[in-house]
Amino acid sequence: MSPPALGSFALALHAHQPLVLGHGRWPHGSEWLCEAVVQSYLPLVRTVRALVERGILPRITMSFSPVLCEQLASPLLQDELRLFLDARLRACTETAAYFRHAGSEELPVLVEYWARFYRDADRQLQALGGDLLGAFRCLAEQGAIEAITSAATHGYLPLLGSDESVRLQLRLAVLTHERYFGSRPQGVWLPEGAYRPRYHWIPPVGLNREQRRTLRCGLEELVAESGLAYFFADSHLILGGRPLPLYEDYFPHLAELRATGREELPQRFGASPYKIYRVASRGGERTAVVFFREPETALQVWSRERGYPGDPWYLDFHKKHLPGGLKLWRVSDKGDLALKAAYVPDQARERAQEHARHFVSLLARLLHGYQQTAKVPGLVCALYDAELFGHWWYEGPQWLEFLWPELQRQGIEAVSCRTYLERCPPTETITLPEGSWGEGGDHRTWLNRDTMWTWERLYDCEFEFWTFVRAHPHAAHTPLGRVLCQAARALLLMQASDWQFLITSWSARDYAEQRFASHYADFRHLMEMARRLRDGNQLTQDEWGYLASKEQQEPLFPQLEQVLFHEQGGA
Repeated sequence: MSPPALGSFALALHAHQPLVLGHGRWPHGSEWLCEAVVQSYLPLVRTVRALVERGILPRITMSFSPVLCEQLASPLLQDELRLFLDARLRACTETAAYFRHAGSEELPVLVEYWARFYRDADRQLQALGGDLLGAFRCLAEQGAIEAITSAATHGYLPLLGSDESVRLQLRLAVLTHERYFGSRPQGVWLPEGAYRPRYHWIPPVGLNREQRRTLRCGLEELVAESGLAYFFADSHLILGGRPLPLYEDYFPHLAELRATGREELPQRFGASPYKIYRVASRGGERTAVVFFREPETALQVWSRERGYPGDPWYLDFHKKHLPGGLKLWRVSDKGDLALKAAYVPDQARERAQEHARHFVSLLARLLHGYQQTAKVPGLVCALYDAELFGHWWYEGPQWLEFLWPELQRQGIEAVSCRTYLERCPPTETITLPEGSWGEGGDHRTWLNRDTMWTWERLYDCEFEFWTFVRAHPHAAHTPLGRVLCQAARALLLMQASDWQFLITSWSARDYAEQRFASHYADFRHLMEMARRLRDGNQLTQDEWGYLASKEQQEPLFPQLEQVLFHEQGGA
């Protein structure tokens, strides 16, 4: 099958939330996950279904982090969603009464708009039987989306202390995906778009750095070893210069990082984000394919300053009516919350349609320009967090619904990444430098003076854990194996990139520090229990109760024992 005359468009969305169920509710905790479900995941299901009903397969490539899948499948989430929706509907009633008493005519009408929104979400959840993952699996089976995976707990893979830790994150990712989607994923969304090639690696912090120097595999090797065919990277790794700051518009504190870190990357002449490549580190034996984030389309959708989400007719993210938290105002005046005008849903929907037309015209210009130079059709790969659509940018799902008919009118084919790879396999192999899509294009968002302490503790824990597991490869189906599996869960949860991001961005710093510290304390306690079992001692009744309570609180990755002891043998 030959590519279309003008070119192809691959939209890839990444759905992820750290483990919050059982770890607080408000202001930080399960409220985050409920907001993502109601404001992003359910609207995305509605949008894709609406397109399918019109005979359009959008073929979105959508990554689901394993820790998100475990939470979406949890019965506890249904209870949390019930509480969340009841609270929002109650807020609608109280807020409407407040504005009617204040003599407002337009705001009570707008509050009713939100009451309908939350009632519709409730009805959709009931129609799905609460099985949101099942809805996405059905869309995948229809060919409307391609479901792929990410690292198990969204660990920041280039900075993890050992290849064993990276392997565990990726192997659990594949197994969890197979459990929930019934098939092996072909691609992986590397958390934060972060990549590291093969080289002799030294931990960036810690007292025993030099002693832990070791030759590390390139991430493309570990991706391929896990049976995954492709991953994504930021285009500045080949285009050079400074990357686009994805998060700065939403977390202004990150701007302080801009002046720190490395110099700009040099351009790789001849390399292009409009094609795909095989990636191979020097000396590495395995390769995987890389899709690059196209920079102009990224800026258009991500940026609130220069892109669509900053349009004055769109819903303002920051201004809320308290109590209740309803958003009733549009962006209008960006400089003063007090001057913002009331939101007009119909006008915002019209702007979403206009922006869909503009985006497709941008795609056509980019693909035409590439074809004029390369003499072959190209690919635009657009990468976004799924939560951008609906949560951060409320009109995002509406924009998506308008996008596909416009693509058809312009003769641009929407493809999944797997389909494009099968049809247009890469003909060139390249090496990539280390980097991410964070501020500065390097690791500074996750490793800096405010987060250094987390990495020092994490590296000590990783070294201790893998040394212990290698010494006890036959611990499966024993009390020791059970304790080590729970220690592995604590270690995996410590590794989540979310904690460093929340600390650096100051968006939920206290919560993130507390969560990291609590998982660290759990790990230390569990490893002490493991040493006692190793030495032939018995655990107390309180210790068995503690272990059972942690297993109940964090019921993640039931195949951990298989991976730790049967597949790796601790190696």
